[in-house]
Amino acid sequence: MASEFDLIARYFAPLAGPEGLGLKDDAALLSPPVGKSLVFTTDANVAGVHFLADEAPGVIARRLLRTNLSDLAAKGAVPLGYLLTLALPPNIDEVWISTFAEGLALDQAEYNIALYGGDTVSTSGPLMASITAIGSVDKMIRRDGAHVGDDVYVTGTIGDAGLGLSIAQGGLPNLPASQRGFLLERFRLPSPRVAFGVALARAEVATAAADVSDGLIADSAHIAKASEVRIAIGLVAFGDDYEIVFSAPPSAQLAIAAIAAETGTKVTLIGHVEAGAPGVQVLDAAGMPIDLPREGYVHR
Repeated sequence: MASEFDLIARYFAPLAGPEGLGLKDDAALLSPPVGKSLVFTTDANVAGVHFLADEAPGVIARRLLRTNLSDLAAKGAVPLGYLLTLALPPNIDEVWISTFAEGLALDQAEYNIALYGGDTVSTSGPLMASITAIGSVDKMIRRDGAHVGDDVYVTGTIGDAGLGLSIAQGGLPNLPASQRGFLLERFRLPSPRVAFGVALARAEVATAAADVSDGLIADSAHIAKASEVRIAIGLVAFGDDYEIVFSAPPSAQLAIAAIAAETGTKVTLIGHVEAGAPGVQVLDAAGMPIDLPREGYVHR
């Protein structure tokens, strides 16, 4: 395989924006948009943990970028660029890298984001890929702003990715092919709610938000604990959906409906914020509390 510098010049330099300086330097140079704040987020994906070990390299690249874009979306940030780090085991060849770069190129075009730089290293362990994504925002939607009396919403549908993972591992063989394909795609390639998140931040109606990556309950709990409130919801699900859970005052219902219609995003009112010990209370259809064995995915 070619040297690290040859691979960068051949496959990654074409993905670089002007901030990346052609990937010929060892740093990027970013001038923030006038009057905007910068938002940074980073996620690492490991083969066999965050994606199937035999997943196609283009899908790995796109999934990695999209999971980071989901974090930016939950903050209401417009994506600008990203840094990429790859730890490559010996079985990775140049064809794999070429296909990985093609996947990045597809989603860079879709989400209007550019590569700023990064690093590649060798590893004797599993493949690891990490992205640090950068966005800009007027006023970021934080986790710690939920108030007692707020409504709680979630975008999209929850649980699809968990079912898709089960299908990828050989489960749910009796589902119709169309449903299997839809659910599998939801697991492999999440759809970050960038347009919705940006519109939500600009409307200044959300009091707190988080992306649903560890599970609806777990990520709602992040908001509850940061805001020192209790959240009661009537929905339970898996993680990895990469939707947005957020709170807003009841007076914002019409504005939220308008943003949902404008961006073509399904939004569901699932609960409310109340006084009490910080955390999440899940309710059944009759409004009775449900005891859960765990809140969601736990990072080790």
